[in-house]
This record gives sequence, C-alpha cells and structure tokens, in this order.
Amino acid sequence: MYKFIFILLLFPFLLQGQNSVEWQNDTSFDYGLLTQFEPAETIFTFKNISPDTIVIDNVRTTCGCTAPEWDYEPIVPGETREIKIIFDAGKQGYFRKKIKVFFSNQRKGDLLYVEGEVE
Repeated sequence: MYKFIFILLLFPFLLQGQNSVEWQNDTSFDYGLLTQFEPAETIFTFKNISPDTIVIDNVRTTCGCTAPEWDYEPIVPGETREIKIIFDAGKQGYFRKKIKVFFSNQRKGDLLYVEGEVE
C-alpha cells in the first residue's frame, strides 16, 4: 500500500523529464554561405504531443546576433507552431549558435542549432 502511494506522489515528477513537443524538422539548420550584415532566417516547427496545453516560456540564444521570434499564445495538444530564428552576421567565418527553448512543463530546454559560414 505504501509503495502505491509513493508511486502516485512521485508520478508528476517522473513526467517532468519527458518531452512535450515533437520537432517536425531537424533541430539543426545550416544556412550555408551567408553575406556579412545581411540577416538570414529559418523556421523550426514543433507539435505539442503532451495531453496538456503548453506555452513557450522562453527562447534563449548564445549571442545578440541570433534573435528568436515566437507566438506567446497557449498551444493545445496536437497543435503545431513555429519558432523563427534570425541570424545577423557581423563577423566573418564559421559559426554555430545554440538556442534553448523552454516549455511550460519541462525542466530542461530543448536545444536547437544554426550554423553556417559568413563571407
């Protein structure tokens, strides 16, 4: 009996580690060759696969040259949404930028990457 109660109390914490979204495209995008100071965009698409409505709490990038745009509205189960990433290259050379997406019912952020070469 005590084991059953313990499992019921622990169950919500076990669910926190599970992904609530399924990315519809690759989580890494290669821009290829870019021209310096000309912004480039890409879109990452995801689907809410959890039984609950979720929201994007935050999208963090590793520098000011990478800017995210997303919808702040709640995402119902089964709904698909997008996150736009705009990269504005100031420096020449190869780059690889990490983007962390935090959803309302997840402890860890999902990782996205953009990379390319600036001439």
